[in-house]
Amino acid sequence: MEKNSDAKFKIISCCSVIGFIAIWYLCTDILQLTTDITLPGPVTVLRTFISKFTNKSPDGGTLLQHMWSSLRVALSGYAMGIVVGVPLGILMAWYRPVDLLARPIFDFVKAIPGLAWAPLLIILLGIGFMSKAVTIFVAALTPCVLNAYAGVKQTREVHMWVARTFGATRRQMLFKVAIPTALPHIMTGIRVALGSAWMSIVAAELIASSSGLGYMIQQCRGIYRPDVIIVGMLMIGFIGSVLTWVIGVVERAIVKGQTHDA
Repeated sequence: MEKNSDAKFKIISCCSVIGFIAIWYLCTDILQLTTDITLPGPVTVLRTFISKFTNKSPDGGTLLQHMWSSLRVALSGYAMGIVVGVPLGILMAWYRPVDLLARPIFDFVKAIPGLAWAPLLIILLGIGFMSKAVTIFVAALTPCVLNAYAGVKQTREVHMWVARTFGATRRQMLFKVAIPTALPHIMTGIRVALGSAWMSIVAAELIASSSGLGYMIQQCRGIYRPDVIIVGMLMIGFIGSVLTWVIGVVERAIVKGQTHDA
């Protein structure tokens, strides 16, 4: 019964996508309510998508080159956000001195959108790899810290009491009780951070960059190439969906494995 329900929902989802493309095709290529300068049809966009794999015109790079540029920066900043944010959130929740020391700075940083750092970082570091990576790092840091902190703080006191009864040290309680209990929250923070990182890299490339999907969109906006803009938008959505799916698979494997271990 459950399999039939899942199949039904997948069919509905596919029909909605097909319906959207059909309406788009009808309005542009059949009824010609718009021109290619304002809104090209799906056939034109498909041709542009295929050609951009080998054609560097009009923005100076192929689609794969722009995709790799955006992914390289986004994943680098995202990884730094996880490496710094998750341990920081755990330490802030577990050790009060760390919380008192780090909280004022963190509360200040989290109130500033990651993208707001981009102009300053561009002045300091230029428009290359590092300025964009640090922008992504700031955007990914906040959800990682907040969710790791909340997960550790929500550890049940009865679990801590049982651990103390069996003679566990505070360090053992952290690694054997608190962190495993907080794992679902930590994975949620990592998933949310991915969305923040991906949105921030595109926005950062729109402001100042020499490559990437955001750069491609910005360049083609100025020369009235909406077909290339739509290709860039579609690739941004596609890559974001794939990355979210990968994180979801990892999350289910880790959390499920942790449940079995418990």
